[in-house]
Amino acid sequence: MNPSFDLIDTGSGDRTVLALHGGAGLRGVTPIVEHFAPHARVLAPTHPGWAGTPRPEWFTGVDDLAVAYLDLLEDEDLEDVVVVASSFGGWVAAEMAVRDRGRRIGRLIMLDGIGPEIEGQPVGPPQRQQQQPPQPPPGAPGPDPADMAALQAYAGPRMADPKLLRRLARVRIPALLIWGEDDAVVPPAFGKAYAAAFANARFEVVPGAGHMPVLQAPAETFDLIDEFLE
Repeated sequence: MNPSFDLIDTGSGDRTVLALHGGAGLRGVTPIVEHFAPHARVLAPTHPGWAGTPRPEWFTGVDDLAVAYLDLLEDEDLEDVVVVASSFGGWVAAEMAVRDRGRRIGRLIMLDGIGPEIEGQPVGPPQRQQQQPPQPPPGAPGPDPADMAALQAYAGPRMADPKLLRRLARVRIPALLIWGEDDAVVPPAFGKAYAAAFANARFEVVPGAGHMPVLQAPAETFDLIDEFLE
């Protein structure tokens, strides 16, 4: 049985969008919710453990989140869902796509996602920046320690799944991977290799943006998203 989780359910329309947040919590996907809500139903869960929400001790893997959200789509009898996921949420989305036997997901949009283990591309700030704590990107709130503890519980010390990249070849839904040109957490080379692992993916870079392009370059980012969905 999946744990209960907080869920924003807003908007209406023929399309359903599932927005999955990263380490910054729901604040990091608020622009996504606001962009789609006027013409689509938007579901935006808070991962258990973020924002003071309870996380059961046994609920410790990215796969747990993926299964919980696939169950949500099934329980709501939703099809052709657009999953828009940022950072750690991208990892959850990728795991969902790998496991989507019910074919609930129609398209996947990932923004600077983490997840796979890619040789020569560790997740985290460059070595030269590790003398001081990494600063949040412009326009983004600083991380909450409790949220970071939840992230660590799900992602583990490696912050990557060495098996994920090989499994993505079976994901045939259209995917769009958008990357900030100046992302210091997972650089564009990581994103390009990530996109290449999918069977049907596009890779786009947003100039001047870092790890959270919907906050740092929203107009350019949503232009790419809207074009992809049209």
